[in-house]
Amino acid sequence: MLKWAIIFFIISLIAGYFGFSGVASKSRSIAKVLFAIALVIFLIVLVFGVMLGMLVF
Repeated sequence: MLKWAIIFFIISLIAGYFGFSGVASKSRSIAKVLFAIALVIFLIVLVFGVMLGMLVF
């Protein structure tokens, strides 16, 4: 998921450079959403990992 966020961010940079502001705006917002989803998934896995680690030890 983080890979797709980086890809959309690069698309946004390239589209902004060439003047396609609509495409740049949409791809930037998609990149933000994908990054937020990846961050939430990471935090959930981190919390469960810590809780499972405390349960085992």
